[in-house]
Amino acid sequence: MPGPFVVPVHGDAELPAEVDVVVIGGGIIGVSTALELAEAGQRVALCEKGGIGHEQSSRNWGWVRVAKRDPREIPLVLEAQRIWHGLNARTGRDTGFTQAGILFNAEDEREGAGYEKWLKHIDGLGIDCRMLSGAEFAAMFPQSRLRPPAALYCADDGRAEPQKAAPAIAERARECGAHILTECAVRGIETSGGAVSAVVTERGTIRCRAAVLAGGAWSEMFTRSLDAGIHLPQLKVRNSVLRTEPHDGGPEQALWAGDFAIRKRQDGGYTIASGIGNIVDIVPASFRYALDFVPALKAEWRALMLRAGWRFLDEARMPRRWSLDEPSPFEYCRVLDPKPSRKLADMAMASAQRAFPALASAKVAQRWAGYIDATPDAIPVISDVAKIPGFFIATGFSGHGFGIGPGAGRLMADLVLGRTPVVDPKEFRLERFVDGSKIELLAGY
Repeated sequence: MPGPFVVPVHGDAELPAEVDVVVIGGGIIGVSTALELAEAGQRVALCEKGGIGHEQSSRNWGWVRVAKRDPREIPLVLEAQRIWHGLNARTGRDTGFTQAGILFNAEDEREGAGYEKWLKHIDGLGIDCRMLSGAEFAAMFPQSRLRPPAALYCADDGRAEPQKAAPAIAERARECGAHILTECAVRGIETSGGAVSAVVTERGTIRCRAAVLAGGAWSEMFTRSLDAGIHLPQLKVRNSVLRTEPHDGGPEQALWAGDFAIRKRQDGGYTIASGIGNIVDIVPASFRYALDFVPALKAEWRALMLRAGWRFLDEARMPRRWSLDEPSPFEYCRVLDPKPSRKLADMAMASAQRAFPALASAKVAQRWAGYIDATPDAIPVISDVAKIPGFFIATGFSGHGFGIGPGAGRLMADLVLGRTPVVDPKEFRLERFVDGSKIELLAGY
């Protein structure tokens, strides 16, 4: 595929006739859920319309962080970080995870005060996260021209390789008995007595008692096609990224500095992107969920670039319903591979080079883009679906999915199995968008 190279995972040749749970979507959320369920002794089939980790799970920055997380996500992030630390041993494969620390620059005293306020959310949790003075920042990065008045530094945070992680987890899930089915789009679900009884794929039907939708940016389309009155407000946000060839002189820690974000790669190069520049294509769903997203637009308008173009027509032409015995839209677009904004990526690169002069001679190896699956409050849906017993959704991670993915998989498995949840799932329930709950986007997270 044109995006970043992903460690290949070859799908199983045979479709199982029956399993306990079908997981729809082979990104890091889906594979993590499949592994948790398989390790719990469940018969699992994971169905992916394209390849494992080929969309946003391989296109993100590779950050594994608690720093500046939405407070509602912190318990789940801590569970995810616990899993990340043992993931190489658990899977028997290299995910590239290393605990190297992450920093967020404060451009002024007001931003620094906001970081200080955020730190109160982790008081007593034993997390090595603190404010650095300008002098401490300068001592940590003597090679940098950046001289912020302060910075938020979380030494417990880390990074991993997006092109390796989801494949590693998927292969381990297969070793635990899961069926890994690539190039196998799910067209829809079948019910008996109103509850999930099977999923229909392009290769045939799989009987099951539960189905988990972890479809990333495709989830809204899938739920709408079920014609069950499920309200899942979700829009796509496009972020552009580049990577450099191996190069010395950049920071060891990951760093966000507003106009650029940088993360050292396992291969010695750097992943660089704009810290604030995201493109939002105006599409039919923009109007469908306009009221849901008004508060988010007001809070984050500086970071969002609304664009009208051919994407509107592309999505307008997609069918809203289809028969389960005919090809679905998921079979006509195996991988979402949006065109990157060369301008935004190169501006971020130039800012990184100004901040770290040693990167001046670094060469760009590749540019790509990915679609972030965003919700109005920028936290995910990890929930059962009351309208369809046996149907569950894990989506809308709003740019936080890679780092939180293993924890989300654990929580989703708990919900499917009826176990005591590893964290309280109330903040992630689907019904919050329709039951009168206060949907709040906490700016800055």
